Amino acid sequence: MSAPDVLRTVLYTVNNLLQEEKYKAALAVLKGFRNGAVYGAKIRAPHALVMTFLFRSGSLQDKLKAIAKATYTHSRNLAYFVLTYKGLQALQERLQGKSLQSHSFLAACIGGWLVFGENNNINSQINMYLLSRILFALARLAVEKAEEGSFPAVRHAGVGHLCLWLFETYPHTLQPSLQSSMNYLYHDSNVWHDISDFLLYNKRRTPK
Repeated sequence: MSAPDVLRTVLYTVNNLLQEEKYKAALAVLKGFRNGAVYGAKIRAPHALVMTFLFRSGSLQDKLKAIAKATYTHSRNLAYFVLTYKGLQALQERLQGKSLQSHSFLAACIGGWLVFGENNNINSQINMYLLSRILFALARLAVEKAEEGSFPAVRHAGVGHLCLWLFETYPHTLQPSLQSSMNYLYHDSNVWHDISDFLLYNKRRTPK
C-alpha cells in the first residue's frame, strides 16, 4: 500500500472515530485542551512581545526567552484549566444523568485551584482581567433581577468560578469580547465534523 493510500486510510479511520457519539464527551475535552492552548498563545504572544520590548531591559535573547516563557505559561495554564473544567463537567453529568448549574461551579472551583492557584504574574493578570468583567456582569444581573423581584443567592467564590457560572447561566451579562472568548474555549470545543476542525482549526472552513 502506497503512502497516500495509508494516509487516506488513517484519515478515514480517525474521522469515523470522531463521529462516534459514545466518545463525544471525551473528544470534547480534548478539543477544549487544544482550544485553550491555541487561544492562550494567541492572546499572550502579542501582549508579551509589546510589553517586553517597551519596558524590559536586557539582551535580545533574554527578551525573546521572556516572551516565549510568558506565552508558554499562559497557553499551558489555559489548556489545563479547560481540560479540567470540561472533564469534571462531563464526569458530573455522567454520574448524575443530567447537567446542573452546580456542575459548572464545582468544576471551575477545582480547576481554578489546581491550575491558577500559583501566585505568578500570568495568573494575576488573568484574574484581574476577569474580575473587572465579572463585577460589571454582576451589576447588570443585579439590576435585571431587581426588576424581576428576585435575585439568586451567589456565594463567595473565586474569580474564575463566578465568571464561568455567569457564562453558563447568564451569558448576556458578560461583555461581548469575554463571551466570544468563553464560547471559543468551552462551547466551540463541543462541535467538530472531521479531523480538520477537531485539531487544525476551531471551525470548518467554508470555500470562498
